[in-house]
Amino acid sequence: MRHMLTYDLMETMRVTNQWMGASARAMCSYPALGLVANPLIQMTAAWGEVTERSFARMVAKPDWHIDSVPGSDGRDHVVTIENVIERPFGDLIRFDVQGRAPTGRKVLLVAPMSGHYATLLRKTVLSLLPDADVYITDWHNARDIAVSEGKFDVEDYTLYLVDFLREMGPDTHVIAVCQPAPLALAATAYLAEEDPDAQPRTLTLIGGPIDPDAAATDVTDFGRRVTMGQLEKFVIQRVGFKHEGAGRMVYPGLQQLGSFMAMNAEKHAKAFSDQVVRVSKGEASDHDKHNTFYDEYLAVMDMTAEFYLSTVERIFKKREIAKNIFTVVGKQVDIGKITTVAVKTVEGGKDDISAPGQCVAALDMLTGLPDAKKASYLEPEAGHYGIFAGKSWRDNIRPLVLEFIDANSGSNVVPLNEKAG
Repeated sequence: MRHMLTYDLMETMRVTNQWMGASARAMCSYPALGLVANPLIQMTAAWGEVTERSFARMVAKPDWHIDSVPGSDGRDHVVTIENVIERPFGDLIRFDVQGRAPTGRKVLLVAPMSGHYATLLRKTVLSLLPDADVYITDWHNARDIAVSEGKFDVEDYTLYLVDFLREMGPDTHVIAVCQPAPLALAATAYLAEEDPDAQPRTLTLIGGPIDPDAAATDVTDFGRRVTMGQLEKFVIQRVGFKHEGAGRMVYPGLQQLGSFMAMNAEKHAKAFSDQVVRVSKGEASDHDKHNTFYDEYLAVMDMTAEFYLSTVERIFKKREIAKNIFTVVGKQVDIGKITTVAVKTVEGGKDDISAPGQCVAALDMLTGLPDAKKASYLEPEAGHYGIFAGKSWRDNIRPLVLEFIDANSGSNVVPLNEKAG
């Protein structure tokens, strides 16, 4: 019960802050107060608006907001979202572009399960849709999954990817972003031994911790300092009775968000104070730069305790992927068994989450893969977010990834849509 009380206390604090913001906004927007020439009233109303929106967005899964994409024929094509595989902990979904012939590029985007929803990759999806048939892993909020559905750890995550790849077929091109990069590599190696015909054609690993010890960051330093016992005691909580997953042990999204914010506390504090000023001046809007970013960044989901703990222990502490000793259901997965899948790594020179060196380490592990099928790219000025969704991705990385896909595609592909970049 101690864990459950703590979980509900965090939710209570969130609701209280949301209520305080809503109250301040309502009271200081009262028309009669317009007769008082005091800028503090307007600033308080603005603070309330920003505060209410910030805390309200923390529990709502963002919508994809992808309604149409331009085609090479000069027309906009309607996009519908189709569930290809539905599982308790995550689905495989497809963005079906209506009225468009196949592009020859079937892409599986492997989204991180690291506190945010798959919609964090919305801009990545939008940038790829004009030139590719895009699928993505849509992971579920652990607090909405009944305890009866069982556990979900790094091995289960890997097997989910294996099943998704089997469903999509051998013409698939995988792009794994951040946290799932080592597990996407493991899933590919698993298929290389167990079901070679289901292997993807290419595997692009973007900013992932293949070898966390290759370059130190605050994340890897934390992984070394903290013990597993400390994590279980201070980080893991039990979902309260208010949710369908009541009783499930999780790493709460709100707690993860606190860690995210603490890494760049000054930057976030300035962003919020600046937004309050803009709102008070009437310069803000629902879809301005601040709201567009924080509507997604603040929307967090709970992660199963076993997935979080096994990630820290097996990927960061024991470095099972880096040492090529990772096992799935008792069977060792040998990265060296990958011999036909072309692999490309992408890193950001200013990435403070997965520093340069951590991801490219995968290429040295691919002992059975010819050098001609290996590639790497470093974007010097890009941070972690920029390598998959920012200007660096749009202008430099995306074209290189699509060229890599085309160079290793076994079928004719449609020429790239010039307007999509």
